[in-house]
Amino acid sequence: MGKSSSTNKLKIINDPVYGFIKIPYDVVFDLIEHPLFQRLRRIRQLGLTYFVYPGANHTRFQHAVGAMHLMGLAIEVIRSKGHHITDEEAKSVTITILLHDIGHGPFSHSLEHSLIKATSHETLSLMFMEQLNHAFGGELKLAIEIFRNQYHKKFLHQLVSSQLDMDRLDYLKRDSFFTGVTEGVIGSDRIIKMLNVLDDQLVVDEKGIYSIEKFLIARRLMYWQVYLHRTVVASEQLLVMMLKRAESLTSEGAHLFATPALAYFLQRDHELSLDQFAQLDDIDILASAKSWCKHPDTVLSMLSDGLVNRRLFSVELGDHPFQTERVYALRESVASSLSISAEEAEYLVVSDSVSNFAYSDMDDRIAIMDKRGNTRDIAEASDILNISVLSKTVRKYFLCYPRFIKELN
Repeated sequence: MGKSSSTNKLKIINDPVYGFIKIPYDVVFDLIEHPLFQRLRRIRQLGLTYFVYPGANHTRFQHAVGAMHLMGLAIEVIRSKGHHITDEEAKSVTITILLHDIGHGPFSHSLEHSLIKATSHETLSLMFMEQLNHAFGGELKLAIEIFRNQYHKKFLHQLVSSQLDMDRLDYLKRDSFFTGVTEGVIGSDRIIKMLNVLDDQLVVDEKGIYSIEKFLIARRLMYWQVYLHRTVVASEQLLVMMLKRAESLTSEGAHLFATPALAYFLQRDHELSLDQFAQLDDIDILASAKSWCKHPDTVLSMLSDGLVNRRLFSVELGDHPFQTERVYALRESVASSLSISAEEAEYLVVSDSVSNFAYSDMDDRIAIMDKRGNTRDIAEASDILNISVLSKTVRKYFLCYPRFIKELN
């Protein structure tokens, strides 16, 4: 699909987080109108987090538009400090941030490697961007270079993907807004006003150090309170195992209702088809799950009913892996109670781990610049943050199993 025929493309979007957002370029309007981007309206930003925080029904579409808005503010600030960004670069980096998440599948990160094995959403985003570049006559060429970090102005890529990018600034503020978790509120306007460039690297003016400290702490709190909340983890396991069971039954020749796009990905020997993936969204999963609630397979129907009617697993968290003997005992108990095999019980008793770190001291670091143009890593510049703690990967182990087992114990 090529360009839109609309003559008024510099429209305004009313966003609950930032207020009025202006669409800055005709091509951005055309990209937003494209079916590949409109699909993001049907993909929840936070997967199944709405099971815990009922307001968390915002979408990837809203996040992408919000990140685009922040990019516009960042470009203005950097230009105002004497750094040259051409109109073509500004337009291209705006396109890059708009499309940075276009490769997300149903329920976003919840199913990152379930339907498409060993292919990240970033890889899929790049594939979709190349497809759109062809449809738009090469207009996305520079945007793709920036996305791949192949453009000579490296700070433009950092605005899209780094430890202080427009993606993170938007999702922390937006996710905090829609979940109601106030610990995640960050001063994105203040942070953006403090952005600067030194030696082709994104830096933060010294006055912005306290805003960065709050940003890092907010990110850590949001991970444990929202993104890796124990009930969210349990919900995601329900979803992952439901699709895994559906895939297994399909491979054995069972007939399952599924939308055409989902049916394609339930076949274990499928090849990656961008066209089929572009048809997938949350609706495919939920419509199929509603049907599977009545399926004769005990495991599939139980998992599907759990997803549709929020009958979630019990979940335990610990600092160490759960004992193998206990996991096996729970599986035997489930198998006996439901008259299923021990192998089938593996779909219902799941043990794994989740991890979180707020700041990586290995990646491109957040540099604080003083008035003399000297820079220090935030880890050195901060007088209150123990960055060694924030940069440490914290891993939690979880064990999920049906609630009736708890009652039996």
